[in-house]
Amino acid sequence: MPSNNSKKIFEVIISRTKIYLILIAILLGFICILNIDYMVPAILIYILILIYTYWSNKKRRTELSEHLQDLTIHVDKVAKNTLINSPFPLIIAETNGNIIWKSTKFTTEFANTDITVALNDLLKEIKLEIENNEENPEKSVHKELEVGNKIYEILGKYTKSKDEYMLTLYFLDETKNVELSQKYEGSQICVGVIMIDNFEELSQRVKDEEKPGLLAQIEKTIYDWASTFEGLVVKSERDTFVCIFENKYLPELEEKKFNILDTIKEIELSSKMQITLSIAISNEGESNYEKYKGAQAGLDIALGRGGDQTVVRTNGKYQFFGGRAQELEKRTKVKARIVSHALEELMKESKNIMIMGHTNPDIDSVGASMGLYRLAQTLGAESYVVLNNPGVTLENFVETVKQEKEYEEVLINKAEALSKITSDTLLIIADTHKQNYVEVPELLEETSKIVVIDHHRKSPDYIEDAILTFHEVYASSASELVTEILEYAQKEVELTTIEAEALYAGIMMDTKNFTFKTGVRTFEAAAYLRKCGVDIIKVKKWFQSDLKTYNKISKIVENAEIINDTIGISIYEENDKDANLVCAKAADELLTISDITASFVIGKLGDKVCISGRSIGDINVQVILEKLRRRRTYYFSRSTSRRYDNGRSKARINEQN
Repeated sequence: MPSNNSKKIFEVIISRTKIYLILIAILLGFICILNIDYMVPAILIYILILIYTYWSNKKRRTELSEHLQDLTIHVDKVAKNTLINSPFPLIIAETNGNIIWKSTKFTTEFANTDITVALNDLLKEIKLEIENNEENPEKSVHKELEVGNKIYEILGKYTKSKDEYMLTLYFLDETKNVELSQKYEGSQICVGVIMIDNFEELSQRVKDEEKPGLLAQIEKTIYDWASTFEGLVVKSERDTFVCIFENKYLPELEEKKFNILDTIKEIELSSKMQITLSIAISNEGESNYEKYKGAQAGLDIALGRGGDQTVVRTNGKYQFFGGRAQELEKRTKVKARIVSHALEELMKESKNIMIMGHTNPDIDSVGASMGLYRLAQTLGAESYVVLNNPGVTLENFVETVKQEKEYEEVLINKAEALSKITSDTLLIIADTHKQNYVEVPELLEETSKIVVIDHHRKSPDYIEDAILTFHEVYASSASELVTEILEYAQKEVELTTIEAEALYAGIMMDTKNFTFKTGVRTFEAAAYLRKCGVDIIKVKKWFQSDLKTYNKISKIVENAEIINDTIGISIYEENDKDANLVCAKAADELLTISDITASFVIGKLGDKVCISGRSIGDINVQVILEKLRRRRTYYFSRSTSRRYDNGRSKARINEQN
């Protein structure tokens, strides 16, 4: 058998030779078995074969090594020559900013350009990315660098040398490709729709002999504006124009904030009215028709936000410009219809829908939320109602709702809402427009698609980035507004009995049984809900107080003081977790006393103060309470000279600090 030295020899012999040697050893072994006298000669012969095999294999290896060495020298020369004469600028650098080597092309390319700062910034950025991805290194670099008037695509590889990373970077000049791409993008078509907001009112209030001249002046202003960016304007209806222009002009129009919105207001009218425009522009869509439909949807949103503004739809997002004109004090069914259609479009485009009201929710905010939920379900959208802390006032109602099988997983709390919301979620706020008064303020930060439906007087801390706002201070309740949205929905909405009753209860509560802030539209909404099978007795029971609460209210009314013969003020001394509910009901009760046109009830809510204000006359209690909120300190009268810290409130709906 071969010795240890023989094994070392075998290790340097190629595999095929090993096989031959094994076969020879086997044959010699058979010969020795047949005749023992041949053993010594067989061993000698086998040793000679091994010596020859080792010698010849070593010789072949030496020849191969010399050949490879010559080849490597030639390859190195070619590689070095390729690097030096590379057609692309090339550098070898360390991430600390040290440039080890530059190609001739790099030196020539940047001979007249100071690239030092840009290159150092690039190397720092690459170093930071490498260090952040040390666990899963890609070993490659792909960046973009702008130097002077040129744009370069940076490609390369990196290796680690001691404590620094060494990079080989190629600079590919992409300037012409970028310019060509920008030229192509700039030549794409944008489609806009322009509408005169108050055309009908202008037609009614402007004298007949002034109308032709006024309309001509409006049209000329629009045409002159479009000529500044080579736009084509076509009048499609009496108050609507379609505008077509190239995409390259859009950044310029955005920079000027669509100054046509201000220019059109400079037209003087004898009726002292102000002309305003709503503009919607879209560059999204495979065809011009799709862009036009996108602009129409954007126009619905612009009008739903009050008009006098421009809505631009690009890259799946809305941008808004203008919107500074004071909203007219009127309500029209046209606006409800427009908002309804715009809301449907937003619902269809969204991944899922979250609906929530205000903190310390009442039946109006919850009823409105349930109505919006039914609209979303009718459109086949995944939707939820956020009800984090319903409170005592809604305990009976919530228990009734949860008996409905459909609502078992629809009513969700704060934690569930935060886990389900995404950037593509449509968040609808009902019965408030204040950022800090919504049920879960954190949801506002998780999505940019926000819709606000409210009827309260606008406050300074309103939600500014809502893409659609239906804010009507002349409506009785949020439930009334939602009912109108449901009436004008393009797809018929079938409310369940509990949903219709919740909406009806919301209107009933905010109007104090249809006695306060009730208009024709309020009764029309109530009639629509009655057709859906509302049980009025059942709704009435939701508002009933227990004996203990009634006694608290009676005591508050008993201790009330009358200021200036018309204002009732009282204080609820107990530190009660339901103080906001008790104060609200007591303020309502004070208004049933003759000659009292405004009432205020102050109560303790833990370490905070709640103030509930009501009025049935000319006094706007919300204005008063907003001043309290801003001043932080207020003395109601000489006999009630107490200090209250930062009380927050709003008309007719109690609000805690």
